[in-house]
Amino acid sequence: MASVLFLFLAHLAVGIAASLLLVGQAAGVKFFRFNAGLAAVLLLIALAFRPDPPAGAPAAGFGLGALLTAAGALLVYWATIGRALATLRPVLLWTTVLGGGAALVVQAVGWSVVEAGPSPWLAIASFLSSSALLGGSCTAMILGHWYLVLPSMDVSLLQRIVKFHIGTTVVRIAVVGTVIAAALATWQAPSGAGFDRYMLSIEGVFLWQRVLFGLLGPAVLSYLTWETAKIRSTQSATGILYVDFFTVIVGEVLAKYLLVSQRVPL
Repeated sequence: MASVLFLFLAHLAVGIAASLLLVGQAAGVKFFRFNAGLAAVLLLIALAFRPDPPAGAPAAGFGLGALLTAAGALLVYWATIGRALATLRPVLLWTTVLGGGAALVVQAVGWSVVEAGPSPWLAIASFLSSSALLGGSCTAMILGHWYLVLPSMDVSLLQRIVKFHIGTTVVRIAVVGTVIAAALATWQAPSGAGFDRYMLSIEGVFLWQRVLFGLLGPAVLSYLTWETAKIRSTQSATGILYVDFFTVIVGEVLAKYLLVSQRVPL
C-alpha cells in the first residue's frame, strides 16, 4: 500500500503544479498560493511514504533527486507568491514541473525493468497521462470553486482548464486502451494465467471498476462540465467537477493498485 500511496500522491502533486501553468494570473494570488501549498504538502507526504527502490532499478538516485528538487522549488514558489521574487516564480514552477516529470519517467522505466513489465514507453505514457488527468481535474475543481471568491473572474479561465481536462481524459483512455491491448497479446498475470482470463476472473473486478469509474465517469462528467461552462454556469460546473474529481481519484488509485499487484500500468 505504501507504493500505491506514494505513486498516487506524487502523480497528483506534479499534475497540480503543471496545471497551474495553464491558469491565468487573473485567478489571483490566493488561488496560486493554495494550489502550490496543496501540491507541496502532497509531494512531501509522498516522499514520506516512498518505498525503498528495488535492487537493480536504473537511475533510482536520480529519480529521488529530481523529486526532491521539485519539492524544494515548489516550497520556495509557494513561500514567495505575492511577496518577492516575482520574476523567478515562473522558473521555480517550471523547475517543479520538469523535475517532477523527470522523476515520473524514472519511476516508469525502473518499474518496467525491475518488474519485467511492458515497454518502458507504455509505462512512461501511463505515468505522465495519469499525472495530467489527476492534476487537471483537481485544479479545475478548485478553480470552479474560486468563482465564489472572485465572482468577477472571466469564465474563460474555467473553460480553458476544462478543455485541458477533456484532452487529458481522451489521452488517458487511449493509453489505457493501448496497455490493455498489449496485455491481451503478450502479458500474463502473476498466477501464470493470460490477461484475458484475469479480466474475466473475480480479481478482474478491480480492472472493470478502474475503467468504469476512472475513464468512463470522467469522460461523461468532463463533457457535462464543458457544456455548463459554455453557458457560464460556474456553480453547476463546479458541482459536476466535485463528482468528476472523485471518480478520477477512484480510478487512479485502482490503477496504481493494478500496477503493483498485476504489473500492468493502467
